[in-house]
Amino acid sequence: MTRETTYAGMLGDLQRFKAALEANIAELPHLQGTLDRVSVLLAQGQEVSNRQMALTASKQETSQQLKRLVTEGQRVANAARALLKEHYGLRSEKLAEFGVQPFRGRNRVSKASTPAPAQPTPEPTSPPVAVPAGS
Repeated sequence: MTRETTYAGMLGDLQRFKAALEANIAELPHLQGTLDRVSVLLAQGQEVSNRQMALTASKQETSQQLKRLVTEGQRVANAARALLKEHYGLRSEKLAEFGVQPFRGRNRVSKASTPAPAQPTPEPTSPPVAVPAGS
């Protein structure tokens, strides 16, 4: 018999064990206390499992809501950054306060500093090696 590794599987295993114990309690009266304890623990386990499933659904809903809010916040912040650029100008250092990179010009690459492509050097070739016949 394989051993269950998921909580749902373990609860199912406990439920089957409880049913078998109930069916044979007449032959095993000394296990009545154990049966009662298994029944209580099984009921509590099923209750917690149901609560966990509800919380998982709630967590997924909350995650989707958070994603929507963050996306909307980013959209509004991007619009505000565009308005700040319009208000202060693209080159204003005041933009750095808001996390916006001011335009400081671009570096020019001089045409004389570009290196010419290097000439490929021919690889030296070695003379062919003679292979003795009959090997």
